Amino acid sequence: MAGNFIRILRIIGILYRRGGLFLLSDFKILPRFIVLPLSIFSIHTRSLSSGKRVKLILQDLGPFFIKFGQTLATREDLIGPHIASELSELHDRLTPKFTKNSVKGIIKKELGQNIDDLFSSFSEKPIAAASIAEVFMAEDFSKNKVAVKILKPGIRQEFEKDLKLFHTIARFMDKYFVSCKRLKLVEVVESFAHGIKIEMDFTLEAAAASELKQNHKDDAGIYIPEIYWDLTSPNILTIEWVEGVPINRVSEIKRRKINIEKVANNFTNMFLNQAYRDGFFHADLHPGNVLVRDNADIVLIDFGIMGRLDSKNRMYLAEILRGFVTKDYHHIAQIHFDAGFVSDDQSMEEFAQACRAIGEPIVGKPTNKISIGRLLSQLFNLTRNFNMQTQTKLLLVQKTTVVVEGVISKLNPETNMWQLAEPWVKKWSEQSMGFDAKLLNGLKDVISFVKNDVVKFIKNRNKEYQE
Repeated sequence: MAGNFIRILRIIGILYRRGGLFLLSDFKILPRFIVLPLSIFSIHTRSLSSGKRVKLILQDLGPFFIKFGQTLATREDLIGPHIASELSELHDRLTPKFTKNSVKGIIKKELGQNIDDLFSSFSEKPIAAASIAEVFMAEDFSKNKVAVKILKPGIRQEFEKDLKLFHTIARFMDKYFVSCKRLKLVEVVESFAHGIKIEMDFTLEAAAASELKQNHKDDAGIYIPEIYWDLTSPNILTIEWVEGVPINRVSEIKRRKINIEKVANNFTNMFLNQAYRDGFFHADLHPGNVLVRDNADIVLIDFGIMGRLDSKNRMYLAEILRGFVTKDYHHIAQIHFDAGFVSDDQSMEEFAQACRAIGEPIVGKPTNKISIGRLLSQLFNLTRNFNMQTQTKLLLVQKTTVVVEGVISKLNPETNMWQLAEPWVKKWSEQSMGFDAKLLNGLKDVISFVKNDVVKFIKNRNKEYQE
């Protein structure tokens, strides 16, 4: 309780200094006549947007609040597009604190051998530092360059303390402020806790990288680094070192005479293969995690945040997009009701009308002028009007789509992701939505039913017979 009290006082102090008290008025949590006198000395921050103030506050509060902000950035349906856009720029790049000497004991404890027996060279200082880990460059005795990511000692305990505080604040806001109920803060905190616990187990990150590499084994234009499993543990991740240019450094890519169009194509196909073909995608595609090789291949790193879409959700999303393209707004509405995204007590006709309001402004536009990420964003924002059930998995793919579109636009402002994707989408639609594919999916459902329900029924009857 004492620790939470001190943290809450610190939060109030930062809110006061950064003009965050105005946010309490903006979101109708406290009336303006109370907020205004309290904020008199931070009134200059009133000129900043709500999103910028939230971002600055989270940065001041420290690493785990930054992580929480990154989670909120994927929940545009709850906090609105403007704040979500600002929070998507949060990155926890911190000053390194480790040294080679300070991690020797960690490596000995985790991997069972001395650092000099495992690596022929090891950088004296980290080459990168984030909120939960720091990364060293090393070389094994086969002359393979590797990146060694080491979890900070005590970080799990620190996380548990902050998580208790998050829960306390979320429950308080949910109970005493009606305007906060829609934000589902307790649910957001639980989602954050689940995600960061996975992120702090490096064997799970290694498994994600391995699965992604397996999925891409036959794909051109994409490279996933190798995992060194014998040098990996829950607190240490050792992965192949790969050279490349961060994808947002367009001038450097051009200076190296790397084919920009090929880079854009490879990046687009990579995302479509992951999200729609495999249903397993890298969900943290900020430029620091995407490198470009001289041959225009895309290299992905940092696999702590991944997204999954099952086959049904992939099909629903594809059908929704097809409905917008064909102006079949009733079909879009039907898909939402069939999938359970919208409850039966809502009007399908009114929902179809709302979908028309989103679709008509883009119908007939050239493909290179259509932003699918923006379209999906508008669609998911209908949650406020139609009491739609929040689909966090779809929101994550929508958020990643926006990031991918932004990267493509920066590579070449004249190029649009969906213009590049047309051949891929056409081929995938034929394979995934044609008669043969639907027949195959039907057979799979029958096989699943026989395998699970019928076998279970037979076992139960046998058991009854024996008894």
